[in-house]
Amino acid sequence: MELFTFARFHAHPGHESAVEKALRDVIGPSSEEPGCSRIGAFRSTRDPQLFYIHSRWRDEAAFGIHAAMPHTLRFLERVAQLIDHPLDVARAEHIG
Repeated sequence: MELFTFARFHAHPGHESAVEKALRDVIGPSSEEPGCSRIGAFRSTRDPQLFYIHSRWRDEAAFGIHAAMPHTLRFLERVAQLIDHPLDVARAEHIG
């Protein structure tokens, strides 16, 4: 079953550019993974500190492989210090 993920990143004040750069750096290698159908990074139009990643994966196993990739682990370590909340990733299935 195809898996959709929604990840939220709210930057500490003054760290918006660093969060954006971290997102840009991880999207390329993630998009090249065999199990990735689509991935994109987004910035809120109302809150310049708020960013998202939306991705589609072939299945839960493909996302599990992604989660263990070196570029993903480096990204998570890097961004954890730039955001003002614990990591927030929702996994979802499409319902309509």
